[in-house]
Amino acid sequence: MDLSNLSPAEGSRQSDAFRRGRGHGSGNGKTAGKGHKGQKARSGAPRPGFEGGQMPLYRRLPKRGFTNRNTKEIISINVDVLNRFEDNTVVTVELLLESGAISAAKDGVKILGGGELTKKLNVKANAFSASAKEKIEAAGGTVEVI
Repeated sequence: MDLSNLSPAEGSRQSDAFRRGRGHGSGNGKTAGKGHKGQKARSGAPRPGFEGGQMPLYRRLPKRGFTNRNTKEIISINVDVLNRFEDNTVVTVELLLESGAISAAKDGVKILGGGELTKKLNVKANAFSASAKEKIEAAGGTVEVI
């Protein structure tokens, strides 16, 4: 048995289409599963997160910083990683993913100038640092921004 074979026990799950409050013969009549009296038994029960007038947790905790919705996650790799490819290879983002040089290409790939490049490669990426461009061209390769 593994996680893909698990299923809930027979009869443990109930449909959301169950009709509550339709007489005691239905097994869920009278109070319709809300118990006796109290705030939660009545209509207009408090919103989620309401703590009975006590300062709620989401307001007690300090708020710091902010998250930019428009930020891009650029994956960066150094030129020395490109030495794993043969001479005259066209290195693309897809090839970097296949070879395992990067695990994911979220919003693009930028090649940085760390290390030395010994192979002549045609590199196609979203961005290049000035030193990376210089090193690739010095090794006899070409750079193309996609």
